[in-house]
Amino acid sequence: MGSRALPLSVPADASDVVLERLSPGDSSDPLLDGRSSQVFSSEANGALGSVSSAIGGGKREFFFRSSYGSKFCYGDDTDLEDGDPSRKGDNILHFHRPVNIPNQALLSGFAYCLSSCSMILVNKYVLSGFNFNAGISLMLYQNFVSVAIVTTLSKLGIISTEPLTWRLIRVWLPVNVIFVGMLVTSIFSLKYINVAMVTVLKNIANVITAIGEIYLFKKRHGSKVWTALFLMIVSAVSGGATDLSFHAIGYSWQTLNCFFTASYSLTMRRVMDVAKQTTKSGNLNEFSMVLLNNLLSLPLGVLLIIAFSEVDYLLETPLLKMPVFWLVITLSGLLGLAISFTSMWFLHQTGATTYSLVGSLNKIPLSVAGILLFKAPTSMENLLSILFGLLAGVFFAKAKMKS
Repeated sequence: MGSRALPLSVPADASDVVLERLSPGDSSDPLLDGRSSQVFSSEANGALGSVSSAIGGGKREFFFRSSYGSKFCYGDDTDLEDGDPSRKGDNILHFHRPVNIPNQALLSGFAYCLSSCSMILVNKYVLSGFNFNAGISLMLYQNFVSVAIVTTLSKLGIISTEPLTWRLIRVWLPVNVIFVGMLVTSIFSLKYINVAMVTVLKNIANVITAIGEIYLFKKRHGSKVWTALFLMIVSAVSGGATDLSFHAIGYSWQTLNCFFTASYSLTMRRVMDVAKQTTKSGNLNEFSMVLLNNLLSLPLGVLLIIAFSEVDYLLETPLLKMPVFWLVITLSGLLGLAISFTSMWFLHQTGATTYSLVGSLNKIPLSVAGILLFKAPTSMENLLSILFGLLAGVFFAKAKMKS
């Protein structure tokens, strides 16, 4: 759960992170709408051009660090694999230094999958391996790392960000409150639930989002989409019923996380156009959202640390005296931000279709790694439920793209 404005950082998810960090919005990292927003073709010199992430990740979860950054930027529907996606008035993210790397599509896909998987596994290790009981403090530190890096890159001219104004902050504050809630509940649930079940349970956020789209945006979904959502519900219920390490507190936090993730996606859509109007350029690129989300989360995170009495724990725990612990949590912050960078790079090199399917398929090795690395107790029935839920996520991604 690191930086992700959800990419832009809700959001592996590639927001599950991620589960929210990327994915702003997807709750499961596939495109919520089967759309890509503001995707730009590369420049002739091979520079990593301008791109804003697909709607959807994500986690982190990216979502949304982003969510884990944020993954959301709404605009005209487009797909790189259908031709030139450039549109007038799109948001542009400028990378000023040319990059010449062969096989960038493969490399960017590998980097995206590695960062999104690593983010949630490292967070799980911090929470369960080190038995760290200050999840909000972990989120706060990860977001601080993201703010420091994005600010430095902006000052060096490597990336461009919008100047933060009080008017923009007032407009964005409701989104940020939901963003923080999404990250905190994701961290709390991950402490009690194994990685594979978290991945499956987060699919429920898609169901809530789909219902919200009907009432808020009058959107109609096809029969294949509803079938996929029904399969997600079945897999979540059967997975919970067969979960040998079932923890009521963890499942409660994950349920709240699904509502926060769906709310983040839906609220982002309503606020984005207004937020753009408050900027000097009339646009709000992904790095600006990463900076905005993570910077605004810092004072709110401090208040939550006090409210949840984490200060006393931090003063007493010996973990803060261990260099290896600081190394691991700093790595988690870097990974949260990496999700935003790699998701944009991968989307730029391929397209919305490939990005969405890879994001969905990426959860399969993540779930396997989570079970093996943390020796999660499981059964054949539970494994089948998890596999069923992961395949339902792939089916959902394909159905959304065709709807």
